[in-house]
Amino acid sequence: MNDLDIALLISSTLTYASPLIIAGMGSIMSEISGVVNIGIEGQMTVGAFACAAAASIFANPWAGLLAAIIAGAFFGLLHGLACITFKADQTISGIAINLLAPGVAVYFCKALFDGSTQTQPVALTDKLPLVMNGIFKEESFMGILLKNYVNVYACLVLALVIWFLLYKTRLGLRVLAVGEHPRAAATLGVNVFRVRYFTSILSGILAALGGAVITLSTVSYYFPSIISGQGFIAIAAVIFGKFRPGPTVLACLLFGFCKSLALTLGNPKFGLVVSVHLLSMIPYVLTLVVLMFVGKSYAPAASGKIYDPTHN
Repeated sequence: MNDLDIALLISSTLTYASPLIIAGMGSIMSEISGVVNIGIEGQMTVGAFACAAAASIFANPWAGLLAAIIAGAFFGLLHGLACITFKADQTISGIAINLLAPGVAVYFCKALFDGSTQTQPVALTDKLPLVMNGIFKEESFMGILLKNYVNVYACLVLALVIWFLLYKTRLGLRVLAVGEHPRAAATLGVNVFRVRYFTSILSGILAALGGAVITLSTVSYYFPSIISGQGFIAIAAVIFGKFRPGPTVLACLLFGFCKSLALTLGNPKFGLVVSVHLLSMIPYVLTLVVLMFVGKSYAPAASGKIYDPTHN
């Protein structure tokens, strides 16, 4: 493996980690406020569809991202209504989202694209812009390393913003308080329902954007299995990162590296006689191994618990 191969490995690691980081930040926002959201997988799927459909129809990546935001906000609100207002079991609601959202995506895909379960491909000129393109020579180490779609850099900025929001702002302190002891937060004037609705909707939006950047960077169209477990990997990364933005980013980079490594080793130029199916299992096997040996990861004290101000 030469220098250019290493640069490509690092660059593709960042590319594959970016949707996990974006969705992972959404999972953190929901979990840290006490609302368990295991519907990240479904929200990523519907976000990928909405983005691919809008981007191909309007020939504009920003229209695709806006459609993903709307779709994610809807399913985040739906999860909030079920868990916060109607006090449904949060795990069951998340499972329902994982079943409902992909079904909605396939239904509208068939309605919009003549019965097909795939959208039209997004044209190369209508994908997200490339950053650092043309600054370095095309086939140089730095040229390969830094030439990435804008989502690669945006996801790192997003993680920094989420960290600042949670630990350096009044809103963040309220989110943390609601996740630890909602009744105590309410006695200090914090509107628990409003805070949890905010984080639930934001979680849906970020999860949908995580799916959206896949269709605007690594894949050019939507198909039903486009996410294939990446939402659950993002949740695993959040657990591995102990519900904190920084460690979660590192966990996502690790999972992204494993996927990139699997694809790199599958390149015939390396002469490895290994089934591509075995190589594609690496990120999922790593997820199980990490969860086995990550140690205790303490969720917020009120995580998954129904808040009812009328009962003590």
